[in-house]
Amino acid sequence: MKRRKVSTSNLEEFLEATAPPDRPAASPAPEPAQGAAPVQPPGSDAAEPHTGLRTEFAFELPRGYVDDAGTVHRTGSMRLATARDELRPQIDLRVKENPAYLSVVLLSQVITRLGTVTDVHAGVVERMYATDVAFLQDFYRRVNSEGHTHAAVTCPLCHGSFEVDLSGGRLGES
Repeated sequence: MKRRKVSTSNLEEFLEATAPPDRPAASPAPEPAQGAAPVQPPGSDAAEPHTGLRTEFAFELPRGYVDDAGTVHRTGSMRLATARDELRPQIDLRVKENPAYLSVVLLSQVITRLGTVTDVHAGVVERMYATDVAFLQDFYRRVNSEGHTHAAVTCPLCHGSFEVDLSGGRLGES
């Protein structure tokens, strides 16, 4: 099989040609309680158990995003990243000018909700506290690398095995 070198212009054409229609504006979702069940995809029956691939994960920020009205948003949800999500920042002019901006663009694409904010864009991520951005970067890595936020651990004292949720809740928790 012959491979073809992909240039930036080819990547832009590919992303435009395969782009899904813009997602419709969603109504604000209520804040889930600590330890709430996974976020159900729109249009799914909440009473029906979800037996397929889990694609969305709830989180709680250590500090919280403060919007223009002064409201603090701490809970949210992040979906699994697609190949498109990882490719799109490579053609973003802001990332080309400053490679450190890549995580801002990437996070803005995969965060589906932040409190009552459903339109999470790069400007929202830019205004987050550094602690929260670092938390989201780690959360992104865990969700997309391992595919889940639970880990099997063994107590070093009693050698008992149990599972912990690494998505955390409040400061000091993991």
